[in-house]
Amino acid sequence: MADRRDHPKAQPTGAKDRPPTGPGRPLPRTEALPKTEPLTAAQVRQNAAAKKMLRRLVQGENPPTAPMSIVDRLTGSPYANPTIQVGGVDASARKTLDFVLHLAETMFRYGAGALEVETSIIAVTAALGLKYVEVDITNQSVGINYAPKDQPPIALLRVVRSWTNNYAGLARVHQLVTDIVAGGVGRDEAIRRLNEIITSPKPFPRWMVTSAFGVFAAVFVGVLGGGPVSSAIAFAANIGISLLARQLGRWRVPDFFITASCSFVVTQLALLLWQFGLTKSPAIVVVGGILLLLPTGRLVSSVQDAINGFPVTAAGRFLSTLLTFGAIVAGIAVAFVVGELTGAQRIDVTETFPPAYDLWVLIIFVAVAVMAIGVTEQTSWQLLLPTAAVGVIGYLVLLGGGLLGIGDRFAPALAAVVIGLLARVLALRMGAPQLVVAVPAALILLPGLTIFRSMYVLTIEESEILLGAGGMLSAGAIVLGTAGGIVLGDTLARPFTRSLASNERRRARRR
Repeated sequence: MADRRDHPKAQPTGAKDRPPTGPGRPLPRTEALPKTEPLTAAQVRQNAAAKKMLRRLVQGENPPTAPMSIVDRLTGSPYANPTIQVGGVDASARKTLDFVLHLAETMFRYGAGALEVETSIIAVTAALGLKYVEVDITNQSVGINYAPKDQPPIALLRVVRSWTNNYAGLARVHQLVTDIVAGGVGRDEAIRRLNEIITSPKPFPRWMVTSAFGVFAAVFVGVLGGGPVSSAIAFAANIGISLLARQLGRWRVPDFFITASCSFVVTQLALLLWQFGLTKSPAIVVVGGILLLLPTGRLVSSVQDAINGFPVTAAGRFLSTLLTFGAIVAGIAVAFVVGELTGAQRIDVTETFPPAYDLWVLIIFVAVAVMAIGVTEQTSWQLLLPTAAVGVIGYLVLLGGGLLGIGDRFAPALAAVVIGLLARVLALRMGAPQLVVAVPAALILLPGLTIFRSMYVLTIEESEILLGAGGMLSAGAIVLGTAGGIVLGDTLARPFTRSLASNERRRARRR
C-alpha cells in the first residue's frame, strides 16, 4: 500500500485556476468599468413608479390571508378614527364591557339597526382602550368576546327582550358615543349619562302619541284619494285600535293576535259603515285603519341589515314582518266571514282611488303625516320639521319619477336615495343617527301597503293566485329598491359629512 505522504496534497477543484494571492504577490488585473451618467429626476420617478406597480401586481396592497382589523369597520361611520383613552382601562375591562353591553341593549330597544349598534360598540371599546374585542349581533342579542394576550378571556351576552319607540333617546345615545370617541368623556361619566338617558321621560305624552296615530291615518287617507268623511273615519278608527292594542298588550296577548284583532275591528267597522250608507269607499277606510299596523319600518330595516352584512338579524326581522302581514290578512279574512254571515258583501281592499286634492294640499298632508310619524316614534321636537322637509322632497321625487315614466319600481328607489342622502346630512348636523330622519320620511313611500295588497290577493282572492304571486314579486322589488336606496343615499352622503363628524368631536373636546 502506498504511503499517503508520497501523494501531493489534494486541492479543491478549480484551485489551480485561481490567481495566487497573498503578501508580496500581485493582485489580479481587472478591467475598468464604464462610467454611467447620473439619472435625472424624471427617470428616478419613473423607476419608482415602475417598482411600485410591479409590487402591486406581484403581492397586492393587502395580503389575502391577513385578517381585517375590527376598527376598520368604523370606516365611513361617524365614529371613524376614535381617540384612544390610555390609562389603566384593561385592569377593569369587565366594567367597561358591562357598560358597552348596556349601551348596545339600549340602542336596540330604541330602534337602532344592527350596523349602528356594531359600529357604536367597536368605537366605544376602542376609545376606552380595549384592543382585543370581537362583536357578534343577532336579531335580539349582542355578544362581546374580550381575549387579551396571556390573560383569561371574557365572553358576555345580552339578550334584548323588549322594544320601545324612543328616537329622541337614540339620538342622545348617538351623541354620547360621539363624545366618548372624541375623548371628552370617560367611562364613569359615560355610565352616568347613559343612566340619565334611560330614566329620562319621552318627549311627547301618551295622549299626544295616540292622537298622532289618528292624524297620520286621516291625512294619508287624503293622500291616497279619500275625502273628508273617509279621513274622519280613519282618524276615529286608528285612535280606537290604538287604545285596543294598548289594552291587549297589558293583558300580555301576543303581538300576532293583537294585530289580527285590530285589523278585524277596522274591517268590521268599514263593512258596517258601508252597509248603513255612511261611506261610499269602505276599501279606503280599511287601508287607512291598517296603515300604522303595517310593519313598513321593520320591513325596510330587515332589508337594510341584509345589505349591511347581517343576514341572521335580517332573517329574524323579516320573519316577524311576514307574521305581522299574515296577522293583518287573517283579521281581514275573519271579518269578511263574519260579514257574509250577517249578509254584508265583500269589499275589494286593493282598490285604488284618484287624487281628491290639489298638489299643494297633498304636500301639506305629507308634511303633517311625517311629523305625526315622528311623534309616534318619539323623535325630539327639534327634528320634526327637518324630517318633514326630507319627506316632502322624497314625495316630490316620487311624483317626478312617475311623471317621467321611469316606472313604479324605480321611482320609489330614486326617492329613497334622495331621502337617505338628505337624512344623513341633516341627522349628523343635528347630532342624531341617520335612521331617526330616514325611517319616518321613507314611510310615505308605503312599501308595506304594496306587500299587503299582494298578500291579500294571494291568500283571499282564490281566483287571482297568479296575479297575487306576480304582485308579491313586484312588491318585493319595490321594498328592496326602497331599502337599498336608503343605504345607497347614506353611502353617497359620506364624503359630505366628514366635516360634520369632526365638528362634533371639536365641540366635545371643548367641553
